[in-house]
Amino acid sequence: MRGEIIKEIEQILPAGQILRREPMSRHTTFRVGGPAELFLEIRTASEIQKLLTFFQESGTKYFIVGNGSNLLVSDGGYDGAILHIGEGFDKIGVVGEKVRAQAGALLGRAALTAQQNSLTGLEFAFGIPGSVGGAAVMNAGAYGGEMSQVVSMVTGFTSDGDEVKLFNKELDFGYRKSILKQEKIVVAEVEFCLSDGSPEEISMKMNDLTGRRRAKQPLEYPSAGSTFKRPEGHFAGKLIMDAGLKGLCVGGAQVSEKHCGFIINKGGATAADVRQLMKKVQDRVKEQSGVELEPEIICLE
Repeated sequence: MRGEIIKEIEQILPAGQILRREPMSRHTTFRVGGPAELFLEIRTASEIQKLLTFFQESGTKYFIVGNGSNLLVSDGGYDGAILHIGEGFDKIGVVGEKVRAQAGALLGRAALTAQQNSLTGLEFAFGIPGSVGGAAVMNAGAYGGEMSQVVSMVTGFTSDGDEVKLFNKELDFGYRKSILKQEKIVVAEVEFCLSDGSPEEISMKMNDLTGRRRAKQPLEYPSAGSTFKRPEGHFAGKLIMDAGLKGLCVGGAQVSEKHCGFIINKGGATAADVRQLMKKVQDRVKEQSGVELEPEIICLE
């Protein structure tokens, strides 16, 4: 990256928030991925806005990363700037029945905050490993709940650095998508509208869902969650199992024996291993059932 670009970034961020050649394996739940040319830790909304404005003007390549729970970065890394919106930009506040969380807050922590304030509606999100911002962009969901049901407003920035506020109906939520993803809006804060509830009953539901996840999902291994989107009228995991792919390995990557919808890092996997295994799964499922599996995880090169 050109020296003048780095100098401009140094005018926006303190030196301690700028990392060079940072391994992305440290910042994804898959625990694979090569180095990012620049890795920028975000602490304020103003930093997001200034960086986006500069990147737009300079034509600098960038990508937004939260908790890295839905991301596969190539072994060669990323030859641009990673904006990491995580710890340091993760405040959560409660006003009445509304929970307001900065984009870097973990979704599970937002759910726990709601429970502690006798607010129900976010129980489904307790075990989802993503950040609030990423969850809003992807309309994350589980066990019958999804972000579209509880998000009342999102504050974010366009690629030009302009601030926008979008209400639920404007977010155009769909299955693992939203207007935020389509328009590449960087989320700064999410407001959840919840309901009064019993802290004990909310806790019981959260514990029940946690137990079900532990029983059915390979949480003991690094992964990016469900590897493929749910095809209409089918379940990806069942299609993969019916194709005889349970336990199939490429290098250190494996189709989980516990839940075929997950590709896991069994140990020492590379991004190339994962990509090759994903392709094998897609080809075999297409051959066996005629269904084309679409990746749910984002592949970054």
